[in-house]
Amino acid sequence: MSQQRTDLRNLAIIAHVDHGKTTLVDAMLKQSHIFRDNQVVMERVMDSNPLERERGITILAKNTAVTYRNVKINIVDTPGHADFGGEVERVLNMVDGVLLLVDAVEGPMPQTRFVLRKALELGHRVVVVINKVDRANARADYAANATFDLFIDLGATEEQSDFPIVYTDARTGQAGYMPTALVPDLQPLFETILSSLPPPKVEPDGPTQMLVNLLAYDDYKGRIAIGRIFAGRLQRAQEVVRIATDGTIHPDKVAQIFVHQGLDRIEVEKAEAGEIVAVAGLGEVGIGETIADKDAPRALPPIRVDEPTVQMTFGVNTSPIAGREGQWSSSRALRERLYKELEHNVSLRVYDTESPDNFLVAGRGELHLVVLIETMRREGHEFQVSKPEVIFQTDAQTGGQLEPFERVSIEVPEEHAGLVVEMLGQRRGRLVDMRTGEQRIVYHEYIVPTRGLLGFRQAFLTATRGTGLLNSLFHGYAPMVGEIRGRDRGSLIAWEPGVATAYGLANAEGSGTLFMGPGAEVYEGMVVGEAAKEQDMQVNVAKRKHLTNIRSSTSDIAVRLSPPRQMSLDDCVEYLAEDELLEVTPKSLRLRKKVLDRHDRKRARLTRSQRSASVG
Repeated sequence: MSQQRTDLRNLAIIAHVDHGKTTLVDAMLKQSHIFRDNQVVMERVMDSNPLERERGITILAKNTAVTYRNVKINIVDTPGHADFGGEVERVLNMVDGVLLLVDAVEGPMPQTRFVLRKALELGHRVVVVINKVDRANARADYAANATFDLFIDLGATEEQSDFPIVYTDARTGQAGYMPTALVPDLQPLFETILSSLPPPKVEPDGPTQMLVNLLAYDDYKGRIAIGRIFAGRLQRAQEVVRIATDGTIHPDKVAQIFVHQGLDRIEVEKAEAGEIVAVAGLGEVGIGETIADKDAPRALPPIRVDEPTVQMTFGVNTSPIAGREGQWSSSRALRERLYKELEHNVSLRVYDTESPDNFLVAGRGELHLVVLIETMRREGHEFQVSKPEVIFQTDAQTGGQLEPFERVSIEVPEEHAGLVVEMLGQRRGRLVDMRTGEQRIVYHEYIVPTRGLLGFRQAFLTATRGTGLLNSLFHGYAPMVGEIRGRDRGSLIAWEPGVATAYGLANAEGSGTLFMGPGAEVYEGMVVGEAAKEQDMQVNVAKRKHLTNIRSSTSDIAVRLSPPRQMSLDDCVEYLAEDELLEVTPKSLRLRKKVLDRHDRKRARLTRSQRSASVG
């Protein structure tokens, strides 16, 4: 028989990127006195992954817990970016309510819509937290009204739409029921959590049931399964069974049980229903599996996440200078690493191809795959990747081809608004809303095919001189909208192998924008810059000034070169053309043609043109 466990609350914090949820968790932890008074605590303490701290976003969901008035509050910090939606979806399965954080200036944004829709579909109650009310241009009333409109738009029930609102300044740890009357601490927020979010419903005397939502790894304890106990209890050395997602049952045994308190995991002898726990000692446990009573095994509904929309080919590095900079460069190492990622990255898919050296990797978006690439290169892997491409589907009724579309939200100064309309029009975007806000900022809402967004971000930032803001959210599949033109400029391709010289680069500079400076090692077929024309151009950046009878080879060598364009991993992935690859090593990122030999490229181009002429 189910009953409520009033000494516990399980909640997730959901928000758009950079609306302050990790900062709010910091403040909640500090005001719960989990740190010593003299302890030095870094900002955004929950963003423990170096990649998260560099990018300023949350990538992995993480657990913590605070105690307020003898009630333990388990908190899960979730990613705000839709590309990491798999993390959000599985986390929402183990909580009973959510804090929805909204920026007092921007109001609800595209990713807010995504995570809120998932929470409402699960029937969760919501506490709305309007953050950053201290900012000079804060619009707390607008944010509250826009959030209510969003609830109605997403089909919230009458009970869900009657949500409480707390106003906060997460940076200073203040909260209040009015934006102009904040108290010095977060007491109003804690009180609202206890009064408005329901305690977990549990079956304390039923057979054990725990759903595995997250996985962690420890060098000494091995794989650790994190999830919520829905019924019964777990205790140390208990014999259980694992019910896999395919229904098969595997006997297993619990070695250790941990609960979260602050940033620490504390070992306990047993844990009761309703608690979020970490369990060590289980064998090949996976996400979505149920840990159940060995005498009465009952499976919980498995975790379902949206399917990937973008894919890339990961392959063994085949460049002439492969194997010099990476610790792992074989196909076996690449295969093991990609399939290991599937153990905890539930939104990812990996498929073998006809070639044993290439693997097709599908994810929820460009950023999802870029973060995987960056993580692997930091671990010492060396490999190459192809241009991202969208995953098409077939309409079951008509048999026609469907493609993914994204809902794009853009903010630009008024002088760039016409340029944005033109650029997205060329990429088959459909304008659904446009309005002018304060300080002459124009807001656009578009429905754009995902194909049109591949490689768009860099062109958008260049066109708006870095002043534009762009956010996108998966909208759904719809019939294809026809051809979309890709990059409108070709590449500068190295003519021969060698080391880039100032003399060679100066000669090449008149043909476009360079990606490298003197001293960089190049090989034939390597992309060294962006051409000023639509066609690819061959340049000899390794060319030297030779000795003559009237001058030495080093005379007049002090040429003035423009600074090369610094290409980040995101920039390189966006830049790729269909006939290009990105060589990824722990030390370098090199763009190159798939076919390195210029004669082979010319023959392949002629063959393609002849084939298209015969088809025409």
